[in-house]
Amino acid sequence: MAGANGPNDGRHPLFMPVILVGGLLFGFGLAASQMAKPEVVLDFLQLTDLGLLFVMFGAAIVSGLAFAVIPRLRDRAPLTGDTYSRRLKSFDRNVLVGGAIFGVGWGISGVCPGSAYASVGIGNWPILIAIAGMFIGAYLQGVWRSRTN
Repeated sequence: MAGANGPNDGRHPLFMPVILVGGLLFGFGLAASQMAKPEVVLDFLQLTDLGLLFVMFGAAIVSGLAFAVIPRLRDRAPLTGDTYSRRLKSFDRNVLVGGAIFGVGWGISGVCPGSAYASVGIGNWPILIAIAGMFIGAYLQGVWRSRTN
């Protein structure tokens, strides 16, 4: 029986290897730009080192160009076969509250999910505590949401 990501899900056989390569590039880029170090992120949040701003701006330009150009060149994603479409998320109370909670956690720890995983790659083993906290927080939010719906 094929699961959600089983052999009959319609994805190209290279889907997972391409995702792996993308993750490797992302992690390498974060590490190379020193953004995998929580102290660098905290310096950014305290406005003493604005390097993260340039890293984020560079990523936004590349992503923006890809999202603008690729759908004009192809009607479907090459690895999944999905049609390109925009998912518009309304700006509501959940987005505001969730973003505020994420921001407080980021400000206290200097850790966001992407840089946390890259930080493990550069040998920052204590960051595993923050990663565990992210998983526990996400789990608790899921439990809370399932009880309130």
